[in-house]
Amino acid sequence: MTAEANQTLPDPATPQAPVATLLLVDDEPNILSSLKRVLRGESYRVLTASGGEAALEILEQESVDLVVSDAMMPGMDGAELLSRVHQLSPDCIRVLLTGQSDMQATVRAINEGHIYCYIAKPWDDDKLRLTLRQAVAHQLAEREQKRLEALTQQQNQELIELNATLEQRVEARTQELKQIADMLDTAYDELKHSYVMATRVFSSLITQRMPRHLHANAQVGDLIQAFADTHELEGELRRDLLMSAALYNLGKLAWNDRMLTTPSERLFGEDRKAYRRYPETGESLLMSLEHLQGTARLIRHHREHWNGDGYPNRLKGEAIPYGSRLLALAVDFIELQRGMILPRKVPRQQALDLMRKLSGRVYDPALCKAFITLCVDQAPDLGQAGKTMLSLETRQLEPGMILGQDIHSATGILLLNEGKELTQHLIDKLRKLEEVEGTSYTLMVCKPGIGESDA
Repeated sequence: MTAEANQTLPDPATPQAPVATLLLVDDEPNILSSLKRVLRGESYRVLTASGGEAALEILEQESVDLVVSDAMMPGMDGAELLSRVHQLSPDCIRVLLTGQSDMQATVRAINEGHIYCYIAKPWDDDKLRLTLRQAVAHQLAEREQKRLEALTQQQNQELIELNATLEQRVEARTQELKQIADMLDTAYDELKHSYVMATRVFSSLITQRMPRHLHANAQVGDLIQAFADTHELEGELRRDLLMSAALYNLGKLAWNDRMLTTPSERLFGEDRKAYRRYPETGESLLMSLEHLQGTARLIRHHREHWNGDGYPNRLKGEAIPYGSRLLALAVDFIELQRGMILPRKVPRQQALDLMRKLSGRVYDPALCKAFITLCVDQAPDLGQAGKTMLSLETRQLEPGMILGQDIHSATGILLLNEGKELTQHLIDKLRKLEEVEGTSYTLMVCKPGIGESDA
């Protein structure tokens, strides 16, 4: 067992006390050394332990804010250790470090150890540092909220004890309490925001199992964000939608690499059954986290169909949660273009056309119409926020228009890149190419100055 402080010394000119004490637990010394190296320069006091029993001994002697434990260790494994830590010190943040897709161990750590998140090996140094910063910030926010709640209770008691005839003192104290209540609301809003940020960090860890060209969460999130802004979705629905966009494919973590890279329409037999279970698996992994139960419900039902032919519960029409109907539109729109549903990548315009055809069967017709309008007018999935995008054929193009999306030939060759200003010469070449290839191109463009923010 070792219990040592990080050897990084602060600058004497600007001394800084550690913002938190971290305990790193792993039976492999090289892993502990790597973690300490990653955290060098961070404002933490770092302790290390080579196993579960050693870690518990340190916790009896030291005040620890966050424990990072390996999942697979001889004797006491990570799930058991974090469960013991939860019992001994519920306020201590718990993070699981795992080197394999062991869903059973991960679920046990979530249910019994109530972990904040898990980090997959090999980790990305920057993402690891960001995750721990978010965890510490989350803990500080919770502590501040508890402090403010206790202070509010104390002030309320003092208010009861005041002489009711002393109106001036009562008025002064009332104003004081109002300020405290405002501070508490602010702290609570920050805490809710930290949940969203932590979810995005967790989402980035999920995508590490997938090839880069299949990373869809960010674009799904952009679509959901833009729709929520445009249609003024607020409160719990907005929060649950943003979190479901980040975590909708959580249930795919148990899949092997072959299933992750195979279009869903090419999955058969047991693979097909496993695919149809992923919404339920995602829900089950989140249900133990109280603040994510609404998110879990949206994820469970985002594969239901408007006509009742979907899964897992064959819900029909408005019996499907509104957020699930919207999530399905965003997920399918992006995954069609990535080649994750059909055996080929579907161009953006064709994906919209296909969704129009499936409106009333797979999708809520009114919601589908509003979603397609958003994609055509704003194109949030293309990172063109603040601009009105137009979907035009080559005969409709005019010089001065700006491309909002790369244009590729039928053989996949890049013809024109996003941001290119069209000239009459380029437009003529595109039209000539259509004649030679016997095909037609649909371009996403914006006119200079049209639809841009006044700011």
